Amino acid sequence: MTRRFSKMHGIGNDFVVVDGRAAPLALDAATIRAMADRRTGIGFDQLLSIEPPRDPSCAFYYGIWNADGSPSGQCGNGARCVAAWLHRAGAIAVGELVRLQSPSGAIAVRLEDGGEVSVDMGEPVFDPLRIPFAVAVEADSYAIEVDGHPLQIGAVSMGNPHAVVVVSAVDAPELAALGPALTAHARFPQGANAGFVQLLARDHLRLRVHERGAGWTLACGTGACAAMAGLRRRGAVDERVRVDLPGGTLEIRWPGVGQTLWMRGPAAFVFEGEWLA
Repeated sequence: MTRRFSKMHGIGNDFVVVDGRAAPLALDAATIRAMADRRTGIGFDQLLSIEPPRDPSCAFYYGIWNADGSPSGQCGNGARCVAAWLHRAGAIAVGELVRLQSPSGAIAVRLEDGGEVSVDMGEPVFDPLRIPFAVAVEADSYAIEVDGHPLQIGAVSMGNPHAVVVVSAVDAPELAALGPALTAHARFPQGANAGFVQLLARDHLRLRVHERGAGWTLACGTGACAAMAGLRRRGAVDERVRVDLPGGTLEIRWPGVGQTLWMRGPAAFVFEGEWLA
């Protein structure tokens, strides 16, 4: 079977986008892993499918699969790429606020003048049961041990679980081992995206993320949202923050509890192709 795809990226977090509006996506985990291979396949962090909505209040549904074939609940950079893809397909206009349904629920997207995309990611979730994170009492931070290293982490969901660690330098060599270990920590029964954040100023962060199912990535949109939200909850950052990731910069705005969080950044097309299988 031949399936057409678009290769896209959001500040280096790369995707294959498949049009499933007329025909449902029928790819098993092994096929997704083969497509994701950067030597023998297409290569990507996540695969995105665009499909008819299950929720009638939304215009479209998008599915998310990690490079290892596992499903994901949310992807901030992916949401921006979905919006840009739909705009190119003539389905949404610049300036139009559109509801999209993700595996973790509805979000809203808006294409801005100049090609960037703003995404209403919803309100950050700190309730451990909803993240999920195995702890009895909700707190701003938690003491855990990772491979013999005591850490203080924040735990938050942006539609997928995140562990956020404040560090003095995101390029510290010990993080190479701590990232995968924290992603697989037993306190996170579904795994977690491990974000290591450096506070440069009240409006400026530097971030490095190890994603469950994808590994170290050039950018993680939900990770940037989670890092900002965790620090905002502690009063460490302002309402608007610039987050520098290895692949580029995102703008995050969150007034605080009871409000939704907005992310803004670019989405780029790389090439079109066909997968022969």
